[in-house]
Amino acid sequence: MSTDSTQAAQRILDLRTELDGHNQRYYVLDQPSIPDAEYDRLFRELQALEAAHPDLISVDSPTQRVGGAPRAGFTEVRHEVPMLSLGNAFAEADMLDFDRRVREGLADDLPPGDLFGGGAEVEYVCEPKLDGLAVSLLYVEGQLVRGATRGDGSTGEDISANVRTVRNIPLKLQGSGWPAVLEVRGEVFMAKAGFDALNQRQLESGAKPFANPRNAAAGSLRQLDSKITASRPLAFCCYGIGQVEGELPDTQLGILQTLQTWGVPISLELYLARGIDACQAYYQRIGAKREALPYEIDGVVFKVNNLAWQRELGFRAREPRWAIAHKFPAMEELTELLDVEFQVGRTGAVTPVARLKPVKVAGVMVANATLHNMDEVARLGLMIGDTVIIRRAGDVIPQVVQVVLERRPLDARAVEIPASCPVCGSHVERTQLVKRSKGKESFSAGSIYRCVGRLACQAQLKQAIIHFVSRRAMDIDGLGEKSVEQLVDLGLVQSPADLYRLQFDQLVGLEGFAELSSNNLLAAIDNSRKPELARFIYALGIPDVGEETAKVLARSLASLERIKRALPEVLTYLPDVGLEVAHEIHEFFSDAHNQNVIEQLGQVLDIQGQGELGAEFAACTTLAGLLDKLHIPSLGPTGAKTLASKFGESLPKLLEADWLDLRQTLSEKPANAVREFFSVAEQRERALKIEAQLREFGMHWESEKRVVAGLPLAGQTWVLTGTLELMSREHAKAKLEALGAKVAGSVSAKTHCVVAGPGAGSKLAKASELGLRVLDEAGFVEQLQALGVTP
Repeated sequence: MSTDSTQAAQRILDLRTELDGHNQRYYVLDQPSIPDAEYDRLFRELQALEAAHPDLISVDSPTQRVGGAPRAGFTEVRHEVPMLSLGNAFAEADMLDFDRRVREGLADDLPPGDLFGGGAEVEYVCEPKLDGLAVSLLYVEGQLVRGATRGDGSTGEDISANVRTVRNIPLKLQGSGWPAVLEVRGEVFMAKAGFDALNQRQLESGAKPFANPRNAAAGSLRQLDSKITASRPLAFCCYGIGQVEGELPDTQLGILQTLQTWGVPISLELYLARGIDACQAYYQRIGAKREALPYEIDGVVFKVNNLAWQRELGFRAREPRWAIAHKFPAMEELTELLDVEFQVGRTGAVTPVARLKPVKVAGVMVANATLHNMDEVARLGLMIGDTVIIRRAGDVIPQVVQVVLERRPLDARAVEIPASCPVCGSHVERTQLVKRSKGKESFSAGSIYRCVGRLACQAQLKQAIIHFVSRRAMDIDGLGEKSVEQLVDLGLVQSPADLYRLQFDQLVGLEGFAELSSNNLLAAIDNSRKPELARFIYALGIPDVGEETAKVLARSLASLERIKRALPEVLTYLPDVGLEVAHEIHEFFSDAHNQNVIEQLGQVLDIQGQGELGAEFAACTTLAGLLDKLHIPSLGPTGAKTLASKFGESLPKLLEADWLDLRQTLSEKPANAVREFFSVAEQRERALKIEAQLREFGMHWESEKRVVAGLPLAGQTWVLTGTLELMSREHAKAKLEALGAKVAGSVSAKTHCVVAGPGAGSKLAKASELGLRVLDEAGFVEQLQALGVTP
């Protein structure tokens, strides 16, 4: 071998070792140590070297995960050790019975119970039951030589080319000491995020989306074209072994931990429980965090830890006596779609709702399910009378995930959107989507149908009032949904402003309103007459404007009048306000009906927190920035700066410039673009109008700059967790935000401090793990006082 070939062979070996290590850290340990770009550079270098030296390519190279040419079909694989299924437990009694049978089967081996009659306890290895496809991976001398499906337990299909594309399956075992022959068994699955992304790609390409992650994983792994498998976000988790020629530990847990040292991924939730009570507690813990797990599970698997005891217990029929799967209540069930009705929401959206033949799903009786919108109805191909699959996950609203076409009755009826609002009879129209880019707008049909009745529609009025009085909005205690519906139905409230005109005589005697509750409600309404500007903006229910955006608007523009009149381009100078949201805000305040409602509210409310423009926004703009926001074709930020400098930071001078002035400043294409853009009178007027408003608000580059008073916690991220006893979480959040801090809902390495009250759980644990600063409530109060803030 020449010197060049020797060097190439060594570099290829080094790259493979390095990339294998990065794959282990990224896909198995979830602890990447290099950026994706650096990984890609190393990978491309390996690809180039192998292309130049094809004789040095080996099957365990990271480059061989991309898949090969399609095959005609799968060959059969006979399992030397059968891949048996597990028995199932569906209730606590089933688990108690399983443990009793295990202890009876091991009566001669178990130590005696205690003096108080307690029986001897068995150690069980516990782990979540992944909802995927069982596979077998055969390693010979540490090399992956074959992958197979479980099949019927005795015979499966050879899917070697496909399992090689699964990123966290080691093509070569790490370390040393592995048996000469080692069969690893586990589950190939698809994480929830990967499944959602895959379905989005399916929809964008016009392909049919998958019904659930398990179907997606199974379908991906059984592709004859392994390149398709390689493109799917699959992962593997080991749960045991099959055929072995060599030495391994004598416990289930010991084997799994040893496999992990060789690079085989195992469950991060693996747990050793002593006795059935500990098993039941683990089942409850995993059930509680089921929705937070990044993958789907359908139960918990329990296995006797001692391998000698496993052998002694043996098997019955086609399942081991030493293991069981305690299943969670079913999350999917079949039922019949009886009808589709339409509900009207706060913004007038007319939403289809499935009325179902009642069926129990995940332990809850379900009679209704969301259909989202008519595009979803079309995607499902749904007809009234169909048999459908209903899915319910945790507290998520049940949804229809699939139609069973072979059960469709002959009299099935199409689902049609009503022409008139089912509540008020107003016209129902389909919304339009507006896409804005480089100063241009394009329109397409939206997925939402909307009633045009606004507050004349009782459904919209009720939802608008419910939002208006909610705790995070105007915070009017005593006005629940039923009370709001009653007031609207009786005609006592036809606008949010009518709440402030309610009298005692109108309330007392209504359902739920005695003398005390009537007085309490009137007092709560009266106490809300002086809302902070941010609360008022949020209470208006502007589309896409949540609490945080409302706070940004109030803190930045500091005036309802400025917010009402702000042009979209001006709003985009504010943090976290994009062009689409800016247009939503501008269109809301431009609407005559909304103007009337706000005017009425202005007569009964005294809005607080208004004053001068936020100091950081005084003189915050430049002419170059304004030109950039106009999205003039072919004019980038650098060209905009050149123009602004050339014309003395004066927009009028720029507008008066002739072709020669422009051509001396810019190259031909952007100069032509600027000239053509401003030759349109409407666009000239828009630019001047934006500049005039920037000047009026004090944001213009010629406006007076103001000193920004530094907030002591500016730039810091805090997290609140647990129960605070001296103040509410909302109160604590408001104090922190007033000091300049951002209050986040999750803990990360960027978190500055965590305030932990009694009952703090995973967030406190993560903060401790990351070594973050943690304060109890007393320490938090001391911190506030030290910063001059009254708790």
